[in-house]
Amino acid sequence: MKLSPIIVAMLGTLLRQRATSAFTTPMATVRHRSISSTLIRDAVDTEVSKSSGGGGRVSAGVKDAGILDKTDTSKSMKKQEKLDTNPPKGTRDFYPEDMRLRTWLFDHWRSVASTFGFSEYDAPVLESESLYTRKAGEEVTQQLYNFVDKGDRAVALRPEMTPSLARMVMAKKGGLNLPLKWHSIPQCWRYERMTRGRRREHFQWNMDVWGVEGVEAEAELLSAMVTFFENVGLTSEDVGIKVNSRLVIGEVLTELGVPEDKFAATCVLVDKLEKVPLDAIQDDLTELGLDREVVEKLLDVLTNNSLESLSSVLGEDSKAVQELTEFFDLCEAYGIQDWILLDASVVRGLAYYTGIVFEAFDRKGVLRAIAGGGRYDKLLETFGGDPTPAAGFGFGDAVIVELLKERNVLPSFEGSGVDTVVFAMRPELYSVAVDVASKLRKAGQNVDVVLQKKKPKWVFKHADRICAKHCIIVAPDEYENQEVSVKNLEVGEQKTVKIDDLGAWAADSA
Repeated sequence: MKLSPIIVAMLGTLLRQRATSAFTTPMATVRHRSISSTLIRDAVDTEVSKSSGGGGRVSAGVKDAGILDKTDTSKSMKKQEKLDTNPPKGTRDFYPEDMRLRTWLFDHWRSVASTFGFSEYDAPVLESESLYTRKAGEEVTQQLYNFVDKGDRAVALRPEMTPSLARMVMAKKGGLNLPLKWHSIPQCWRYERMTRGRRREHFQWNMDVWGVEGVEAEAELLSAMVTFFENVGLTSEDVGIKVNSRLVIGEVLTELGVPEDKFAATCVLVDKLEKVPLDAIQDDLTELGLDREVVEKLLDVLTNNSLESLSSVLGEDSKAVQELTEFFDLCEAYGIQDWILLDASVVRGLAYYTGIVFEAFDRKGVLRAIAGGGRYDKLLETFGGDPTPAAGFGFGDAVIVELLKERNVLPSFEGSGVDTVVFAMRPELYSVAVDVASKLRKAGQNVDVVLQKKKPKWVFKHADRICAKHCIIVAPDEYENQEVSVKNLEVGEQKTVKIDDLGAWAADSA
């Protein structure tokens, strides 16, 4: 609906009155507002009633009954409730120093992934809730940040990346060339109890191999993980990687007469025994048809931590033993055998794992699991797709940073990465300072130009605070000779350099 010129004029008058209301007497302000608001409301109501029968489009402004209150500037002058400056519980702000640490970590992850021939991908942080509610009993289903959106769709913030990857693979309907080697660094969300190294949001390095049936995939993945540890200054004395196979628990359960369709649910419950006593999950085990005697026999087998002892229990023809033997041989070929150890109690808490499973841990036992993963050949089947061999791991950002701090190998991120600070002694020389900065940036330097009029003392303190390497002063005397003063802040030496020679100087000081 088009407003009449009279109403437009009245609105204009009212807004001008409101704009000057702060400079009028309180009584005048009240008088103007009550008279004008009443007149305009009556006029707008009349216009709307006229347009309602004509089928014309009514503007959002006319339909909004509170538009006059929203334009009342006197209300904005009232004291507002103080803002809570803390981020939501379990989340983090990333100030520049924090971002430098995060970038450093992500760069290491991406470098290793590229070295091993992996391609990066990404997916929405918001997914359909059904993507994560595959199996009852998994902790992740109880930790979702989920809600119904305005389109009445059940959605959730992703708690892990593997289901999104599975959805993406299925979406191509066989159009992807296998094997594929992909990696990603998604932000994941879980509403869980917070401890050291555990938050409700975290970034997670994921590496996955699809289309390889043998343990070659798992060995390649663990070699990549070890390469990262070595690149950031950790050794096999700091970190170990516990390895097992879901086939071990499967063979034991078969021997004990437990049906195959209960294997995955049993693994989910057994994984909880690391955190809670047997009595705490006995009711859940009973519901699966597993009495205490069966569970105790199972746990007895899971205490075996050598291939020899496992072979004596399962037999030499055991597929689990054969798979683990081949895997450990490959680890030796990769030269990572010092990092790897067999631990039959490792089963991982997600129902979709089917073969080799592994978990990186702090050898001192101070921190929780650093990373984990395994084989999940049947994941696509749970979504109605074809069985496709796949293996991968997730590696969170929180625990590894805590570990690097513990071992005192985390670099300092106080420096801003600025090479040179440039400032003009006088306002009329500012354009020269900009030209100097441009030359240095084109030469590959990171340059911070002082944008305001400041005293040299402030500039040098600023350069020191951001850990700049050099400070260039554009001063009148030097500029007369087409020169600038260059101070090396690391050694304290100062010299003059021709402006035209700054590119060469930048190359020499790199």
